[in-house]
Amino acid sequence: MSPSTPPGAGTTLGTRAPVARVTSMRIVPFEALTGEELDAWHRLRAANPQLDSPYFHPGFAAAVHRSGRSVEVVLGRDEQSEIRALLPTHRNGGLLRPAGWPGADFQGPVLTPSTVFPPLKLLAGGARGFAFDHLLHSYPDFAPWVESTLPSPYVDTSGGLDGYLGRASRSGKDNMGQARRRAAKAEREYGTLRFAADVVDDEALRRVVELKRAQYAETGVRDFFAEPDRLALLSGLLHGRGADFGGVLSTVHAGRHLIAAHFGLRAGSVLHWWFPVYDPAFAALSPGWILLRELIAASARLGITRIDFGRGDDEYKRRAKTGETWVCQGVVTRSAIRRALRRSRNRLIDTARSSALGPGLRRAVRTIRGINR
Repeated sequence: MSPSTPPGAGTTLGTRAPVARVTSMRIVPFEALTGEELDAWHRLRAANPQLDSPYFHPGFAAAVHRSGRSVEVVLGRDEQSEIRALLPTHRNGGLLRPAGWPGADFQGPVLTPSTVFPPLKLLAGGARGFAFDHLLHSYPDFAPWVESTLPSPYVDTSGGLDGYLGRASRSGKDNMGQARRRAAKAEREYGTLRFAADVVDDEALRRVVELKRAQYAETGVRDFFAEPDRLALLSGLLHGRGADFGGVLSTVHAGRHLIAAHFGLRAGSVLHWWFPVYDPAFAALSPGWILLRELIAASARLGITRIDFGRGDDEYKRRAKTGETWVCQGVVTRSAIRRALRRSRNRLIDTARSSALGPGLRRAVRTIRGINR
């Protein structure tokens, strides 16, 4: 996924000379996809460098479907009945959402950059809307329905730690230096520091979920793991890994203590930073930065060239990032009432974010976002 400029900052959502056009769509259960249709999924994704995130890999939709959440795939064909686009979705009454919502940090149809995709054709078979909150900005056909656009930071890990330090901001370099010193302190106080970049460890995964749920409770954010299928999803991703896609669990121990861990998704050379956690008892050591430094240092031998952080205004993301892409929020709908209600909600969020009343309203923003992801 290449660096990109947001709409309204000197560019538009993009222009292209169309060479393919989706003229018809039908929706099928994920398990009904044929080998030909899955092959088309892989082929179209490989033809579009913007879709190298694990979220666009069919393995993600498959894992979500196996976890117990039904995934339906919109198949878009041209006039010659050739498959030109695929979009995995969930159906909630009359509303379609991207597969994996609310945990899908990149969204959109799988197609080539030169394919015209008519979003209104999604509104068929009882569907009255398609809501998105992390749609890649590089889909010009969705422009009329985009309500807001936000940055999604990433770290270019080419060349490992040395390569990163050569392109990092001053803040990123400073934090990596502090992480090195705090790692040494952790060893002195608690025992040998052990980093595992990729382990299959059910107990460590259980601890990741436990710490993440405690963080949700502390910050007032909707608990992603309140639904049992989410636990099944992570376990399935950890144990059902393939050659080019799967879950990745990384851990940092100081002596006998698990001080930080991360569960993410990997496809090829891209790792998505999904569920990072640390033990608050060791907060003074900034264990999250220790883990990130170790992972960047190991990236070359792991074959990872980019870590996507996902959308968010977390301070560590701003400090560590080497670039960003952009994702959009909105809803494809013919309903003027629905669009007006969403505009009102977005104005409420913007007001809370910018208010001088500070943390209380910013916490409200996180709550509103969690409800509407």
